[in-house]
Amino acid sequence: MSYLKFDKTLLINLEESLSREVLRTNRKGAYHCTTIVDCNTRKYHGVLVMPVPQLDDNPHVLLSSLDETVVQHGAEFNLGLHKYEGGTFSPNGHKYIREYTMETVPRTVYRVGGVVLAKEKIFSHTDNQILIKYTLLEAHSETTLRFRPFLAFRSVTELTHVNGSANQSYQDIPNGIKACMYPGYPELHMQFDKPPKFIYEPYWYHGIEYPKEQERGYPYKEDLFVPGYFELPIRKGESVVFCAGDTLQGHLSGLPDFFDREVEERTPRSSFYNCLKNSMKQMLYNPRGEALYQLAGYPWFKVRARDMFTAMPGAWLCTGEKGIYERLMDTAIPAVQAFMRYGKLDAIIREMDEPDVLLWMVWCIQQYRVKAGLEEAGKRYGALVGEVIEYLVAQKHPNLKWTDNGLVYSDGRRKPVTWMNSVVDGKPVIPRSGYIVEFNALWYNALCFYRELKEGAVPETVNQIIGALDQSFPATFVNKCNYLFDYVDGPNRDWSVRPNMVIALACIYSPLTRAQKRAALDIVTRELLTPKGLRSLSPKSEGYRPNCSGPQYERDLAYHQGAVWPWLIALYIVAYLSLFGESGVSFAERMMISLEEEVSLHCIGTVSEIYDGNPPFAGRGAFSFSMSIAAALYVIDRLKSYGVE
Repeated sequence: MSYLKFDKTLLINLEESLSREVLRTNRKGAYHCTTIVDCNTRKYHGVLVMPVPQLDDNPHVLLSSLDETVVQHGAEFNLGLHKYEGGTFSPNGHKYIREYTMETVPRTVYRVGGVVLAKEKIFSHTDNQILIKYTLLEAHSETTLRFRPFLAFRSVTELTHVNGSANQSYQDIPNGIKACMYPGYPELHMQFDKPPKFIYEPYWYHGIEYPKEQERGYPYKEDLFVPGYFELPIRKGESVVFCAGDTLQGHLSGLPDFFDREVEERTPRSSFYNCLKNSMKQMLYNPRGEALYQLAGYPWFKVRARDMFTAMPGAWLCTGEKGIYERLMDTAIPAVQAFMRYGKLDAIIREMDEPDVLLWMVWCIQQYRVKAGLEEAGKRYGALVGEVIEYLVAQKHPNLKWTDNGLVYSDGRRKPVTWMNSVVDGKPVIPRSGYIVEFNALWYNALCFYRELKEGAVPETVNQIIGALDQSFPATFVNKCNYLFDYVDGPNRDWSVRPNMVIALACIYSPLTRAQKRAALDIVTRELLTPKGLRSLSPKSEGYRPNCSGPQYERDLAYHQGAVWPWLIALYIVAYLSLFGESGVSFAERMMISLEEEVSLHCIGTVSEIYDGNPPFAGRGAFSFSMSIAAALYVIDRLKSYGVE
């Protein structure tokens, strides 16, 4: 039985099926994404979405959808599905779906009278190319398949409409056609493994709607161009492979074998753990050469330094992929050094200048030390850690300065400097500034780890700062209610109960006593813990907004004012287990069970960026988010150390 299986009852209920999305990617930044009933609900959805670097740095939707029609005895049964104005769906192909599974590849089974047709999709991990295999499982008479390609040729951030600039022509190529609607775009090659008949019948489909964009307050209607349709006969037991990509396929008879080879390279999504591993590998990005990057999430995030360093240990060290971790670090190190030495920002790894990025990188290397040992960590990354500490101690960072009490200070009044970075009208929603709790926790941890790597042989300034922090950190942050201020800026102390204190509780080196950690963790558990992660703000605090939905303005206000963030659960569980040991294992297991149900809800097989702060904790934001996925993998690995399989 498939781990991810959906039956007819759910599939024909569009309220349920349209909320479930599926994502397939390659390492060039291209992807395939839609819902489990193949109805696009976002402008980011498409059969083939790929970067077009000569135009901009966004992915572009070339092939939006491919409508299949089963023809028997002159009767046509259209399997496509689109939403139009007034809540109208057409042609209602979902009513023919009998089963959808997604163990190794997405597989849809349709029944049309006596015809049973299976559709399987796979996205090439090396090329900008999707393959779709159709297998006729049952048929009692001659059957023809018809395919209508819906072309968009536009950025994922835009919508297209009927216009006179679109090139509506096509060219014949072996077993298919190629088309290019606008200058600057690559040609879209659409081919089959057997010769089809192509009927040129150009037509614009007007007013296709994307309800997810409508919910988010964005334009949501577009027109898509269909140049015509392909037709080919298919026999019972026969398979036909369709291929769409930016390059011409020469060995078309080999497409079925190529499809099968791609399938063999996939890890079956047969468990929560395997789903997470697969989803994390979809974040790998290798646009050119040997440089390997990690995307922050889909569908709209690119490579972000903080996200990358925070997620890397759970994603790769905790899954036995040490080589991938090292390749990512090999790519990141020159970017880090270019920033520290020359103030130069990397073109791909964004936000390198954020004040806490270097501290998170040291934390990331510390996790490598846990897995690989002190000697190997020191040999591979010791010099880098030393350069970071020397850079910060020398007060060279433009917005991270340590003061006489050893604490580090950042100015975040006008521009957000932490991971809580939402902005409204050009101003931070949460102007966290001054002595920020997680910055200082990571700073203390980094200094102590540096001393460990150097076996105590560090400059006296480092020892003095550590000694000062032993006193100043608890004196500054521990308040009379026994939790930690979120930030302290002169006389201003933020009493909001926020999850950032958990980072101070989870660091290997902490200036807090066990009693102080326990008291703070109790507050977090009572006010912030949910089945999906930690709330970004306590419901008791002023400004609590549990629902991160609606227009951009509303979402920005709620983003860090109550929304639940799964990535924080790893740090929470680490802190919890460090205090309670084996007696906390069953509790940690229950937290993972609560999160596991999400892999069959929002985007199938993965974990979302955020969830609403109140039940039913609906998934929001990016539907596949690297920090969320990595956090779950981190917790699973930690549980394994207690014998939990």
